[in-house]
Amino acid sequence: MTTTPETLKPLLWEPKNLIRAIEAAGVTLWSWNVDTDAFAMDDHSYDLWGIPRGVDVTFEDLSAHIHPADRDRVRAAFTATRAIIGAYEIDFRIMIGDELKWISARGQGDDVGMVRRIMFGIFIDVTGRKQAEEGRELLAGEMSHRVKNLLTIASGLTAITSRSTSTVGDMARELTLRLTALGRAHDLVRPVPGQTEAPSALLGDLLTVLLAPYDDLGAFSGRIRVSVPRMSVGEAATTIVALIVHELATNSLKYGALSVDTGTLDVSCSAHNEAVTIVWTESGGPRIKTPEGMGGYGSKLVARSVTGHLRGTINYNWAEDGLVVTLLVDPTRLAA
Repeated sequence: MTTTPETLKPLLWEPKNLIRAIEAAGVTLWSWNVDTDAFAMDDHSYDLWGIPRGVDVTFEDLSAHIHPADRDRVRAAFTATRAIIGAYEIDFRIMIGDELKWISARGQGDDVGMVRRIMFGIFIDVTGRKQAEEGRELLAGEMSHRVKNLLTIASGLTAITSRSTSTVGDMARELTLRLTALGRAHDLVRPVPGQTEAPSALLGDLLTVLLAPYDDLGAFSGRIRVSVPRMSVGEAATTIVALIVHELATNSLKYGALSVDTGTLDVSCSAHNEAVTIVWTESGGPRIKTPEGMGGYGSKLVARSVTGHLRGTINYNWAEDGLVVTLLVDPTRLAA
């Protein structure tokens, strides 16, 4: 018998084949009685929400699983769906223990398809898509922040160089050296294809390269002094350390000790089995005040990097005579 679209149609609409298609698409089914608030769901919906199968649930029961920040918005949206003309889609977060999931609820508004006061719709797990979107937003924000930081660094290095040179030629030469050093720092923490850098670097060498562009006389001998024990920083951690150092140095260049000729910076480190302590101490700069608010994107990025990647803590002491930053990091993560 020849198979044609017409002969396939009966097979397509068989309940067991519809179920196969729904499961393949990751779609789960629900219905909502608008009068009694009762929710009916298929087994996959129960699994998606982390609720034992077969338990009687209402919309309020499901609301208890919705992330508190989304709960009121979802309640209002579901109530409003009957007044929406056409299809609707609501994305929200749910909590299953410590696990967070993103769910998309979809249906038809304006009472279309309502049967005996019951509305129908689907749930789809969109956690992967939402995580990818958040990742792209974070990457775009970080790239924008880094570009702004590089422009600020270039401007600050120009100002530093102009104060420490007397001729245009000297300034051009010194500025070129500093910008080249900045480039070497980026090469150190982000090797380009074809390079054969070792998978780790010494902490002292890393700090020297990173801070050299900011020092009038060169790291160790000028107003930037580094005193750290001999220890290795792994390839993964070097990028995080570079991000932290660039953020602190950029802020110092704008507001702190490195913004004036008299300012000095000391970076010291002590290592114990349970933690590595890195202390960033500024002095001789302008008087400072504790900043208001939660801090800018750079501060949040540093805090997230320290706690997330290095499994440590960062503390800011906004003393009037200079900022003191103390980092406690996991030595195993620093070496990774």
